Amino acid sequence: MLKQRIITALILAPLALCSILFLPLIGFELLMAAVVGLGAWEWSSMSGMTRTITKSAYTAVIVGACLVLAWLLPVDMIWYQGQLNSLYHYALSVSAIWWAISFVMILLYPRFSSVWHTSKILRALFGLLTLIPTWVALVTLRTSLYEVEAFYGASLIFYVLGIVWAADIGAFFVGIKFGKHKLRPNVSPGKTVEGLMGGVFASFAIIAFAASHYHVDPSRIWLWLFVGTLTVGVSALGDLNESMFKRCAGLKDSGTLLPGHGGVMDRIDSLTAAFPVFAYCYVMWMA
Repeated sequence: MLKQRIITALILAPLALCSILFLPLIGFELLMAAVVGLGAWEWSSMSGMTRTITKSAYTAVIVGACLVLAWLLPVDMIWYQGQLNSLYHYALSVSAIWWAISFVMILLYPRFSSVWHTSKILRALFGLLTLIPTWVALVTLRTSLYEVEAFYGASLIFYVLGIVWAADIGAFFVGIKFGKHKLRPNVSPGKTVEGLMGGVFASFAIIAFAASHYHVDPSRIWLWLFVGTLTVGVSALGDLNESMFKRCAGLKDSGTLLPGHGGVMDRIDSLTAAFPVFAYCYVMWMA
């Protein structure tokens, strides 16, 4: 299992790096739509869909929505005079509301879960609210200040990846060594409060480096700390959110596409929350 995980990671990491850095913006949009499509296929199973035609239709709706957004809004119109287009801004705002709702759902689980547990339509809707804004957020960040510095948006994406991965590593080791208090045992028995705190502190190193890299005014460092900490906290929420839906569907993994890792959603679950929330904060206060 460990060998498979290492091989898969060694293949995927360079591909992700090259895609973020060197793909033209339209190519980046299309590739991210494909990744979201793979996530949509797996989410259809978590929604309780079993027929191939139904799962295919659901995947097509989500990928189609991303492609329609790309068609409606060419890459050079996403940002105008430092302002994000209102359509993408609306999508990120809806996503922020959805993750607030998801937070409440996780806190209350399994109470009141019967409202959506038996509804394939509601669970499918939750997938739309999770996956489409992820695509919007990635495109929003990648195109930010593109005319000024072609790699600036890529650095923002790497920043989010850095703090989330640092938090995952910190949470893993701190959780194993000191984890005693379960975070939400009804949702994900392995997560602990100590692990979450360890992840937050581990991410501070990346946040401090980014504040230096972007020459943040000392009076605004508190904002970067706040947004970074919020992003890390929300990434844990994305993980718990997927675990909750997998538990409802009776699934251990979201899929089997990535040997040693499970499915695509098992790898990007935390990022589906982190990217939209960070992008929303970036657009509102940091751009």
